[in-house]
Amino acid sequence: MIALDVVLSPLLRIEGMAPMSSVMNIIAGILLGPVYGTLMAFICGLIRMLLMGIPPLALTGAVFGAFFAGLFYRLGGQIFWSMIGEIIGTGIIGSLLSYPVMVWFTGSQQELYWFIYTPRFIGATLIGSVIAFLVLVKLKETSIFKKSQQLFMGGVLHGKKD
Repeated sequence: MIALDVVLSPLLRIEGMAPMSSVMNIIAGILLGPVYGTLMAFICGLIRMLLMGIPPLALTGAVFGAFFAGLFYRLGGQIFWSMIGEIIGTGIIGSLLSYPVMVWFTGSQQELYWFIYTPRFIGATLIGSVIAFLVLVKLKETSIFKKSQQLFMGGVLHGKKD
């Protein structure tokens, strides 16, 4: 999952938007659960920062989305809930926390305001959510996905199914 995220994220990247990161967050949230999904997003963010020169937005955007994608999937039991978790985690929480991180990182408050990242982050999560949904509909039909989901305990609790 880490390798896929690092390789796929730059493919469909628009300045300030990383929709493929949202795709991987949702898939990881459903496959691995909130803890391992968050760990995957954190490691990917670090790699993208170190190798690709991406600012700390790679962390603030990804880790909250992965966590909430996995948590909402566990609570709701459907792909839709994981998508909502990604939108809330990355699109809202991650975007708002990116402001103070970038003020600290750049040392400047000029031209930055609290909601500067929110439209781009929400746009990226919406694009990523649609792509993830299309991929997951087919992926969930495979036996390897089901086995992996059970192995990592990323599956739904209490026997609920999609």
